[in-house]
Amino acid sequence: MRALRRTATAAATALALLLTGCSGGGDGTDADGTIRLSFQSLAWQKESVDANRQLVKEWNAAHPDIQVDYVQGSWDNVHDQLLTSFEGGEAPDIIHDASDDLADFAYGGYLADLRTLLPERLTTDIPERSWRTATFDGGVYGVPFLQEPKVLIANTRILKASGVRVPTPGEPWSWAEFRQVTKKLTGKGTYGVAWPLKEPVSVTLNLGLSAGGQLFHRAADGKVTIRFDEGDRVVPGTIHDQVNTDRSAARTALGMGGSDTLPGFFGGKYAMVPLGFSYRQQVVEQAPEGFEWTVLPAPAGSAGPLQGVSPQTLSVAEDSPHKKEAVRFIDFLLQPRNMVRLAKGDWMLPTGTEALADPALHTAENGWATGTALAEGLRPAPAQSVRGYPEWKDKVATPALQEYYSGAIDTGELKKRLVEDGNRVLARYQR
Repeated sequence: MRALRRTATAAATALALLLTGCSGGGDGTDADGTIRLSFQSLAWQKESVDANRQLVKEWNAAHPDIQVDYVQGSWDNVHDQLLTSFEGGEAPDIIHDASDDLADFAYGGYLADLRTLLPERLTTDIPERSWRTATFDGGVYGVPFLQEPKVLIANTRILKASGVRVPTPGEPWSWAEFRQVTKKLTGKGTYGVAWPLKEPVSVTLNLGLSAGGQLFHRAADGKVTIRFDEGDRVVPGTIHDQVNTDRSAARTALGMGGSDTLPGFFGGKYAMVPLGFSYRQQVVEQAPEGFEWTVLPAPAGSAGPLQGVSPQTLSVAEDSPHKKEAVRFIDFLLQPRNMVRLAKGDWMLPTGTEALADPALHTAENGWATGTALAEGLRPAPAQSVRGYPEWKDKVATPALQEYYSGAIDTGELKKRLVEDGNRVLARYQR
């Protein structure tokens, strides 16, 4: 969910929190008795920032006794910034984050368990599979509200000229078929696909669900171990072979972020690019006049069109003196009509059932209908509740996958690193 980011320093965000007033200082009440809540938002696209600010404005106009201060945060270094805020007693009351960043905060006692605070309307509107992404040790520590499937952004002209079967959400390409398609789309000056894998771990794990990959396995005693089974090999093996055997995937793209691939995509260098759903906004804004593109579903394996996702979440600080009021604001922010506004502003999908059914999110324009058709197959990311995952990702999985995709190591060495080195990391968090 955090693939699209803006650069900002954690220090600037922390200063903003201090200036606006946060839960850690005093009782969060003005001299006249007005309750004052701080809401740190990580929205960064103009449409999204505008939507969030407008909703805060509407809340404040309707609730003079409970005022919300909007604080602009940043996805960059948000984990470290929040940790500093929590430990310093200056955390915002309402916290925008992503579900895969919540585990350490939840287990560390920094976030409020929302089970007794959430209204029934909200708990029933959001599917259970989404709630699982913010559930740790039986407690609910965030409200998942926006989610982003991985899709294929394709050059329509190249696709049509090739004569390949065009996939639909109901009949996606298999991973084997996808590999053959990319070979067919590869020609003079054009690669069939560009995999932007500067951060390869979440992409590999989340798409791996479709092939039955899980990697992380929780035993009856709650402890998690890593296995690299047959289903876990499909996605990394496909990408590896596209780059190193078929030469149908651009090697230079492996070190790129998603946005870095767009100029080459617009120039016809890449026929397709696997990107998060929200990248459609950049395509709309940056594509040259007359450029034709389409949104296709990601390939699917033996488990069907499943994908792992880490939804964006709204949490409440455990130290907030006004948890009930904070949840009331979250409930307002995530009313179906408002959730649609937030989803359109971020070019993502809402988790709420009623919001997802809104006709505005089912149009063919810009691929909205393709995205909403994939929502049913979205599942919690495999490492969602695994303690130690950030260290495993940074120190073990990222370098191992980068070397594997570049051809520097083989599958056996990849398995050894992910499993043996990985289990040593996780064991330190599960003593």
